[in-house]
Amino acid sequence: MFSIEFFPPKTEAGFEKLQTTINSLNIMNPQYYSVTYGAGGSTQEGTHRTIQILQNSKLDAAPHLSCVGSSKQELIDLILKYKAQGIRRLVALRGDLPSGMGRFGECRYASDLVSLIREISGDWFHIEVAAYPEMHPQASSPQSDLQNFIYKIKSGANSAITQYFYNADSYFRFIDELHKNGIDIPITAGIMPINNYTQLARFSDACGAEIPRWMRLRLQHYYDDIESMRKFASEVVASLCQKLIDNEAAGIHFYTLNQPEPTLNVYKYLDIKPKNIYNNGGISAFV
Repeated sequence: MFSIEFFPPKTEAGFEKLQTTINSLNIMNPQYYSVTYGAGGSTQEGTHRTIQILQNSKLDAAPHLSCVGSSKQELIDLILKYKAQGIRRLVALRGDLPSGMGRFGECRYASDLVSLIREISGDWFHIEVAAYPEMHPQASSPQSDLQNFIYKIKSGANSAITQYFYNADSYFRFIDELHKNGIDIPITAGIMPINNYTQLARFSDACGAEIPRWMRLRLQHYYDDIESMRKFASEVVASLCQKLIDNEAAGIHFYTLNQPEPTLNVYKYLDIKPKNIYNNGGISAFV
């Protein structure tokens, strides 16, 4: 039902802390842990090391793989490397072009990357792609964004993880639109626990994830009362997660930013009963 996302630490102290974070989050029994990957391979070494830490702990690991800024051969080498390591799940993304890098690469879109993974490895990998219930910030329209997503699925993706959101209606409306277009795959809900409002607002403005006005006002109201803000945020995000669980969303994928406490604070509020634990053949979660 749950999955967890990390980013590769940059220091030895960060890697030591990550192991403690993993141990803390294992109480949630996540189906897998995903690890981000910088465009053009900018965090490649750290991603590989983080994946190895997870595998050494006998945990299922899902590396992110972004195609922007990478050559086709570089991607092929990486796909084959992950296959040789026994990795069975990949999160296939376009990625953002790094500052100063002038080329997109031979695989310009995530759909191209999905097709390449299938060409090289057949059905070895379960491929996740990104979904945007509130529309990708660079999309020209909601309809074109939906069609681009459908094309990723038709290229060979098995399931998807959404961008984080705080409005459950946007998720369920997105699912309905997919069903109308004949797409019935697991769509895991991406959830960002709230630990720092200023940071969250900056992220959300950049990626197009809406923070409902009533939430913004309440979060701003607490100002420097960090403890009250975090308690309120945990309750609100847990309520969102509970609604998703009760309405049988495919899963919940927590964007942890390598901090266990905000995710665990949400988890403790959840009422997870046997009737809510189901298997629809897809990812349980998200990225």
